[in-house]
Amino acid sequence: AGSEVGYNSLRISPDGKRAAIGHRDQTGQDDIWLLEFERGGMTRLTFDPKRDTWPVWSPDGRQIAFSSDRSGSYQLYRKDSGGAAQEEQLTRGGNPKSLTDWSHDGRYLLYQERDPKTGDDLWALPLEGGRKPMAVLQTPFNESDAQFSPDGKWIAYTSNESGGNEVYVQAFPPAGGKWQVSNQGGRAPRWRGDGKELFYLTNDNRKLMAAGIRTAPESVGTDTPHALFTTFVLDETRYPYDVTPDGQRFVIDEISGGQGSAPLTVVINWHAELKR
Repeated sequence: AGSEVGYNSLRISPDGKRAAIGHRDQTGQDDIWLLEFERGGMTRLTFDPKRDTWPVWSPDGRQIAFSSDRSGSYQLYRKDSGGAAQEEQLTRGGNPKSLTDWSHDGRYLLYQERDPKTGDDLWALPLEGGRKPMAVLQTPFNESDAQFSPDGKWIAYTSNESGGNEVYVQAFPPAGGKWQVSNQGGRAPRWRGDGKELFYLTNDNRKLMAAGIRTAPESVGTDTPHALFTTFVLDETRYPYDVTPDGQRFVIDEISGGQGSAPLTVVINWHAELKR
C-alpha cells in the first residue's frame, strides 16, 4: 500500500467471516469497509466525505458502530452492517470520542473521550433508556483501548499512569480496584472468547503477547505474560490486529515485507486482500 492508503482499526465479525476496517483510500477518503475472508472481496459501508473510523460490531453482527467527525467533532454513530439503512448519530457535542468496543449483551458502547484537562478518559454509552453517558475512568493520565470482557463484568484498557503504557483490568461498572496485566509495556488488549486470556501488543509494536487471566467476583489473577510471535505493525495504527474467539487465529495489519515468525495459525498482511 502506498503512503496515501491507510488502515486504522480492525474488527472480526462475531461469526468470524468478515472484518470491519477503517480504511483510507487513494483519494484520502476515510470510510468503514467490510472485508470478506473467504471471497477476499470488500464492500464500502460508509460514504460520508468526512472521516469514518474505529468500527465495532454489534454482538449479533447486524450493526456496526463507529466514530465520525462529520458533525465537526468525533461522535458515535451506528449503521446496519448490510448497508441498507442510514447512519444513526448516538452522541452529540462535547469532546471528541473514539469508539473502542460494544458489550456482548448489546447494552453498552465503550469509548475514550479526549478532555482538555484530563486527557483520554473512558466512558460508556448505554444503548437503552435515556442514553446518558457514564464515566468509567477519569484521571490525570491517559486511558485508552478499552475492551469489555466476554461476560461484560470487566474491562481491559491501556493507561500511562506508571510513566509508560501498560495494560490493566478493572471491574465494570467501576468498583475501585485495578490489576496490571503487562509487565514491560503494552497496549491494545483483546480478550479471548472465554475470558481466560488477554492478548496485547508491546509498546514497540514488535511482539504480540498473551497472559492467562482469572477473574473472581472481586479480584483478578494474571499469569506472567509471554510472547506469541513477532509483529511488524505501524506505530501509529490503532488496533492493527484482532483475534478469533478461540484465540488461535489472528488477523494482523503488518508492514509489507515484515519477517515475523508465527507459531500459531496466523493470518498476516490481510490488507493485501483489499487490492484484489
